[in-house]
Amino acid sequence: MTNINSGTMMMLGQYRFSIDSAAYQTFTRSTEYRWEEQKRLGKDPAMQFVGPGTDTITLEGTIYPHFKGGVSQVDSMRSQASTGEPLMLISGNGKAFGRWCITSISDTQTTFMKNGAPRKVTFSLTLKKYGEDKR
Repeated sequence: MTNINSGTMMMLGQYRFSIDSAAYQTFTRSTEYRWEEQKRLGKDPAMQFVGPGTDTITLEGTIYPHFKGGVSQVDSMRSQASTGEPLMLISGNGKAFGRWCITSISDTQTTFMKNGAPRKVTFSLTLKKYGEDKR
């Protein structure tokens, strides 16, 4: 594995998460596994593994628009999401997670300047694994 860029924490499509712009402080990954209950006559039900379930990643972070990157960073995330395309997710150390879909983006703006521009923006980005067929 090689670094994609020394200042990049993660790349999602063309969007780069970095300390200099939108840095995430929390990376949460949740993986589900599907099991179905099989009823049996005169016995307890048996569980049968029917395959992997949904894989979800949530990134939560803070942007200080006056520091670096500007207030439009969440708009850039939304622009990537609006393409309707699964996006490659690659960590800053070069680990490829495969293709993921942005399923939600939320942001909260606080601590405003006189002109209404926020000094602090917190964001949450939820991704779900695209689910490519293995060959």
